[in-house]
Amino acid sequence: MFTGIVEELGRVAKLEPQTDAMRISITGPLVVSDSEIGDSISVNGVCLTVTSKTADGFSADVMQETLNRSSLGQLVAGDPVNLERPVTLATRLGGHLVQGHVDGLGEVTNRVVSQNWEVLTIKPPKDLLKYIVEKGSITVDGTSLTVASVDAEVFTVSLIPETLAKTTLGIREVGHRVNLEVDVMAKYVEKLIEAQK
Repeated sequence: MFTGIVEELGRVAKLEPQTDAMRISITGPLVVSDSEIGDSISVNGVCLTVTSKTADGFSADVMQETLNRSSLGQLVAGDPVNLERPVTLATRLGGHLVQGHVDGLGEVTNRVVSQNWEVLTIKPPKDLLKYIVEKGSITVDGTSLTVASVDAEVFTVSLIPETLAKTTLGIREVGHRVNLEVDVMAKYVEKLIEAQK
């Protein structure tokens, strides 16, 4: 479980394609400082298991299912990635509860730049729109954000300078695909309502 508060902007060091998977090596000295083999680390919003580590990075195996459902398969060596260690009982919950399970890929369709903030417009898969509500929470590439507005096809998020500087959202241009995780509470409520029918 994560909070969507990105701790470190890491970098893809190496990608090793396998028959039906990929091994990814990432530089991220902060997130490996107290991580062990078997621990989880969120990479652009995808929960991955540390399979090996060094003083300044780690490797993880990514299944074909994850490659199909997330943007990790589009990464190349040198790409920056958002990194976060899992939440603990002693951690402040600065964002919202994030599982690291990508619900779908969105596409950046517009970017409005202002002096002190920017607004991203993102088109999610149509089946995810019902879970996205104005002023609700959403995770974009592992970053916990508040939905500024939503309509029948797209939603917007406002990005403050800290988010622009410390996450990959500062460089996401129109046409980029981003990992989306909707608020898990909405999915649980839907399931409970359906069970009552």
